Amino acid sequence: MDKKTIIKTLEKIALYMELQGENPFKVSAFRKAAQVLELDARSLAEMDNILSLKGIGAATGSVIEDLINVGESSLLVELQSTVPSGLLPMLKIPGLGGKKIAKLYKELQIDSIEALKEACETNKVQALAGFAAKTEVKLLAEIENLQSKPERTAVWQLEPIVAMIESKLAAIPAIDKFSVAGSYRRVKEASKDIDFIIATATPKEVREELLKVLPVLKIIAAGDTKVSITLGGEQEVDVDFRLVEARQYASALNHFTGSKDHNIKMRQIAKEQGKKISEYGVELEDGTVVHFESEKDFYAYFNLPFIPPTVREDGSELTKLDQLSKLITLDDIKGDFHMHTTWSDGAHSIEEMIEASRTKGYSHIVITDHSNYLKVANGLSKERLLKQMETIKEINAKYTDIEVFSGTEMDILPDGSLDFEDEILKQLDFVIASIHSSFSQPQEKIMERLQTAMKNPYVHMIAHPTGRIIEQRDGYNPDVPTLIEWAKEYGKILELNASPYRLDLKTEHLKLVVEAGVPIAINTDAHHIDQLKYMEIGVRYAQKAWLHKENVVNTWTLEQFKQFIQK
Repeated sequence: MDKKTIIKTLEKIALYMELQGENPFKVSAFRKAAQVLELDARSLAEMDNILSLKGIGAATGSVIEDLINVGESSLLVELQSTVPSGLLPMLKIPGLGGKKIAKLYKELQIDSIEALKEACETNKVQALAGFAAKTEVKLLAEIENLQSKPERTAVWQLEPIVAMIESKLAAIPAIDKFSVAGSYRRVKEASKDIDFIIATATPKEVREELLKVLPVLKIIAAGDTKVSITLGGEQEVDVDFRLVEARQYASALNHFTGSKDHNIKMRQIAKEQGKKISEYGVELEDGTVVHFESEKDFYAYFNLPFIPPTVREDGSELTKLDQLSKLITLDDIKGDFHMHTTWSDGAHSIEEMIEASRTKGYSHIVITDHSNYLKVANGLSKERLLKQMETIKEINAKYTDIEVFSGTEMDILPDGSLDFEDEILKQLDFVIASIHSSFSQPQEKIMERLQTAMKNPYVHMIAHPTGRIIEQRDGYNPDVPTLIEWAKEYGKILELNASPYRLDLKTEHLKLVVEAGVPIAINTDAHHIDQLKYMEIGVRYAQKAWLHKENVVNTWTLEQFKQFIQK
């Protein structure tokens, strides 16, 4: 258990209570407890008695004890079972919060987006206190906008679902091996569903286990070779499981990973050799079927190097085979330069982030907590930042196998100024500048803000340069080609933020960065030690833009990194 999980659980309970129409003071108590923990600079391990903190009462304390001792909150489980599942998706509608949804449910029994749409169309909503005719018009427009979006699920929503499925499959003895496939394996930003390939000698047994251990909302199909289900929970998603023999596994994995265009190209190559590719193997002219131990063997059979799933897209990858060996890989990464601790809104202490980074074999990292402007993230004042710098120096002296640099993720303020003065910035080892506010400003103003940071001699990197959240918000619309020109002119790094929420810069922009010769840093923006694993997603996403090792700052040696930040 960690502090961040406790905070999120308390906030989630407050939201469910609000949806239930619970007493506002009770709701507030849970939000206040979450805030108390957020503002405390200690990690859970560093707290002697978390229950003694001012702002933690009997009810919130009971939840915290549950989480620490059992690993889950019985109160949250109860709330999740009693609050209608259709209320949560209504939170996606701009202008609707927990209180308004609770009122709609209590007064009009509206328990879903569809029910809300019908109530607006029949003018029932405007009759409620706090609502009006124009509210109905706005709600209908927002619902139409929401429903007109492609039925895709963002990679950040799929990631925990895939992890959950993988943990369940790993515990089924009848499964020999398995892998996620489809567009998720190719690191697409969003997918319509999830595909898994399972090798087993007893498909019926596996089918029964799948239906038993997974949170199945609906069974679409359940045969001996394919099980299709809809999973329930906060995010409903369809999942297809293909059950194959062990000898068919590599071919099936390749086929169902795709893409469609890549498969077509491979079938053309096979046809020229008098062969036929299917999901079960490669069929020869005499009817014999060839099977493979791995995808690497599959490609080698056609005299091709292994082609990573990330670049299997439109078929053009087969004209770039000479570049495959140059692609950035996880083994090339020597450090992570954007992470947060309990000093701002992270879940773990500086030491805990260092220890987790050491297990990854990193030679250097940067601690980059938020600056003062971002109050919601407990951003550091200049006094706290200076104190943190001294703390990092003391901690750093304990280690010989990793070097820890002092940094900040400093806000570029709405008026175009920077959150810290140069007198502070020049004392830091590494300075990140980023925008977290006033996204709706005109592009001209956004670019003025970014240029201020670019021109500052103490700024090293611009983080998540467009501010997008995949499938949720577009960001603040900078002129990216101009931003890249400035990065080259002023010698700055641009970030590929590896958080699956962001993947920012996106692939088409990354290609422009490479062409311009601007260095790229792949960073996790980790707020939790578990999020350091996002480096793998970031690296694989970088492969989609054909990034080479030489393009990426994280592959530099410690000495190379020092030379850059000290220049």
